[in-house]
Amino acid sequence: MRFKLGLMIGLAVGYYFGAKAGRTRYEQLRVWLERAKDSDLLETAADKAKAVVDLGVERARDLVDRGQDDPVVIDLAVEGRGYSPSR
Repeated sequence: MRFKLGLMIGLAVGYYFGAKAGRTRYEQLRVWLERAKDSDLLETAADKAKAVVDLGVERARDLVDRGQDDPVVIDLAVEGRGYSPSR
């Protein structure tokens, strides 16, 4: 319920300020977004993000493919902090 209320308030505030800014400001923002989409910087960032996601998927598949023969143990406890089974 809180999410829906927040979403509705966000949409209302966005509509209000968008209507207040007018058509001229809308056109300025649209042109700015078009330039941003065509920039090499955005394309480079998107390529890097895709490479990171692909690497994560590949590593996850490797972990799943290991199966029961080579179990993976992840120790989340840091010495002196967090969960410790000896406590």
